[in-house]
Amino acid sequence: MEFIPYALPLIEDNEIKEVVDTLHSNWLSKGPKTVEFEKQFSQYVNANHSLGLNSCTAGLHISQLAAGIGVGDEVITTPYTFVASANTIIHTGATPVFVDIDPVTFNIDPKKIEEKITSKTKAIIPVHFAGYPCDMDPIMEIAQKHNLIVIEDAAHAVYTKYKGRMVGSIGDFTCFSFYATKNLVTGEGGMVTTHNEEWADQLRVMSLHGMSKNAWNRYGDKGTWFYEVEYPGFKYNMTDMQAALGLVQLDKLESMQRRREEIAKKYNEAFSKVEGFTTPYSNEENVHAWHLYVLRLKNGYFTIDRGEFIEQLKEKGIGTSVHFIPVPMHPYYKKLGYNIEDYPNALAAYNGALSLPLYPKMTDEQVDHVINMVLELAETSKK
Repeated sequence: MEFIPYALPLIEDNEIKEVVDTLHSNWLSKGPKTVEFEKQFSQYVNANHSLGLNSCTAGLHISQLAAGIGVGDEVITTPYTFVASANTIIHTGATPVFVDIDPVTFNIDPKKIEEKITSKTKAIIPVHFAGYPCDMDPIMEIAQKHNLIVIEDAAHAVYTKYKGRMVGSIGDFTCFSFYATKNLVTGEGGMVTTHNEEWADQLRVMSLHGMSKNAWNRYGDKGTWFYEVEYPGFKYNMTDMQAALGLVQLDKLESMQRRREEIAKKYNEAFSKVEGFTTPYSNEENVHAWHLYVLRLKNGYFTIDRGEFIEQLKEKGIGTSVHFIPVPMHPYYKKLGYNIEDYPNALAAYNGALSLPLYPKMTDEQVDHVINMVLELAETSKK
């Protein structure tokens, strides 16, 4: 069997046709397809406003700026995330304040947030790890009590639902990723949603050099050559080529989600029988987007460590990954004085985490091969 990578996008003829149509239209940068994608995405997640961007990172950055976060401020987030969640706080001039995770969900622990709030705290950035939602009700209550902004990092959470509500409709801002490995792909790309019209206008200006909000259309027949710069902004806009992919992907998101759920169910049924494994947490109250399937290896159960587990699966033709190396473990953050020992749950999660292949393009044969090889390795390396 050919090597099975841990993630692949599902790109079919419809996506290719839509991109080719875009090339023929001559709208290569932000244009009508981006505007249409924004409209449809807003409808999908029940948000008043959506803005297509070149990345989720861009969304996190300008959401904080629109919220007025800057030098001297503090922003609370999780240490168990990709560094973009924290890097964007640094970019604003603010200071990241990490709150340890819940050891079951791997999401930020709401019970530990208030003890980290100070007079400098301006926002909370919860991260919906692997596609399972953070416990948003207590987070929103804490934010309201302390007059804080909530900016959801939903890079993993396209399709995620929290108590019947779509992620994208809950916090003050929500930032999505459409990177090549995500549940909905545009190659590179992202989206930020908000219910606040004033913030939405600010985001549009910030994302395109700070030019007046309709400047993207200045080369069209309804545009104007004249524009004004209202803010020293950024080049963060989405392109119509990306939006062309996004429109088709959004249309088939439901079917892709069903396949992810099928694979996750097969994994859970197989791996829950192994004493040395802990399968990912989910429940019926919320909808897990299953962006990742993170199997947890119990400490001390196997004769090999997680790194050797990865190498031996690779030899068996299976690609894996680790989500995540906690932010305080990276050299830059160590220099700033962060210590991973202060976040024991994040450290324990990292030490046992192993992301297995999970994507709609996987065949049943490939899924079975992953299951059989993981079970075989678990059996041969059991103490």
